[in-house]
Amino acid sequence: MTQIHDLTVTEQAAAIRSGETSATEITEHYLDRIERLNEQVGAFYTVTGDLAREQAAVADKAVLASRKDGGELPPLTGVPIPIKDLNMVAGVRLTYGSAILADNVATEDDYVVEHLRSAGIVITGKTATPEFGLPCYTETRVGPPARTPWDLSRSAGGSSGGAAAAVAAGLAPAAQGSDGGGSIRIPSSVCGLFGIKPTRGRISQGPMMPDLTGLSTDGPLARTVADAALLLDAMTGNHPGDMYTLPPLPAGESFLGYASREPGRLRIARSLRTVIPGAEVHPDCVAAYESASALLSSLGHEVEDVDLPFSEEAVPSFLALWFAMATLAPIPPDQEGELLPLTRYLRGRGAELSAADLLMHQAILQNTVRPAMTALNAYDAVLSPTLALPPRPVGWFDEVEPAENFTRQTLFTPWTALYNLSGQPAVSVPLYWNAEDLPIGVMLAGRMADEATLISLSAQLEAARPWRDKHPGIW
Repeated sequence: MTQIHDLTVTEQAAAIRSGETSATEITEHYLDRIERLNEQVGAFYTVTGDLAREQAAVADKAVLASRKDGGELPPLTGVPIPIKDLNMVAGVRLTYGSAILADNVATEDDYVVEHLRSAGIVITGKTATPEFGLPCYTETRVGPPARTPWDLSRSAGGSSGGAAAAVAAGLAPAAQGSDGGGSIRIPSSVCGLFGIKPTRGRISQGPMMPDLTGLSTDGPLARTVADAALLLDAMTGNHPGDMYTLPPLPAGESFLGYASREPGRLRIARSLRTVIPGAEVHPDCVAAYESASALLSSLGHEVEDVDLPFSEEAVPSFLALWFAMATLAPIPPDQEGELLPLTRYLRGRGAELSAADLLMHQAILQNTVRPAMTALNAYDAVLSPTLALPPRPVGWFDEVEPAENFTRQTLFTPWTALYNLSGQPAVSVPLYWNAEDLPIGVMLAGRMADEATLISLSAQLEAARPWRDKHPGIW
């Protein structure tokens, strides 16, 4: 029998509009699942039951009113979508994944949250994230580790680990996340989801987060390509003061529309080369990559082997920016000792950098990206594994000293940050499960501002090898 959490976002939105179900019924269903299952998967730090019920009641009234007067409803009216705990929701606890900020409450919404509210979502809570979103796994002192529902002994990844765990375990139909070095694509890969890192400038980072480096952006994690595209439509938009901006899609166009549009015959580059010295690709990740390559070829696309044109010389400069980002949280000196060891290590490395150092590293990165993007523009998409290893055990990164921990992270994620550096859109697609029934994602990157092609291509892959009804046991 079909249950509410079996329905996709688009199906839930349609069922609410038609009166087949209500926003209140859907919200109560998810709040019940969160209460029963969250401790096992570590998806939520904060559950906003009262807020969710209020928003669901408002949505149900709006649906009734629209039936009477024919008014148009926002596209996500009544659909529960949780917010990552790096983003502000007015009046709701905001920890940034740090126990030091366990009692911090946001006074306003981030712009992306404003956009999602305008689209009609119901906010069921704040999803787990590592301390200040810095590592690629989600294990903190705020709540239990975020675990992939496919194997509860393994990490859900990060930094959108809680968001991915929530969607994969059926605690949310989709979720908002963010990605500064792979933080949507990493957890999407290890949790068997489709995740989109949009083009730099597609979604506003305001009003608080500085966008000097342009590395980070918000984006969706979902069970289907159409759901992710619908959320991307809702998140998109710029505000005065944004350093990076993109024009909206042409009138009448939407990312959701591209999810039902054939991509045509595409020229696709593929590569296993990494820019991280010492990175070795696990056979399961190679198998996922080869399987995706064969599928793309069978669909009529031209798939070519290439040597990714990113330079290893850029790695120290990218890491310098990452270290600098770790220093942004205004933690009083007398509380630094309460931070996690990895956070202290990253902040210490960042404190060693001068303003002149950062400007130099930014220049090095820009000079690296320009020729790389020129070369990649010859292709409609670029295929690689999302990660170099299958999902890691909980505690695997923290079992070593912080410097080695960080090295393990770079070896685990040798491709994802390339497209934060360039600003190109990239997706993780769940096409492969290994012999242990663990999901192994593959990544497709596109030309700047061309999420549309990635969405059409991903939808074609989904139709050829459907994954929406493949679930872990906890489902």
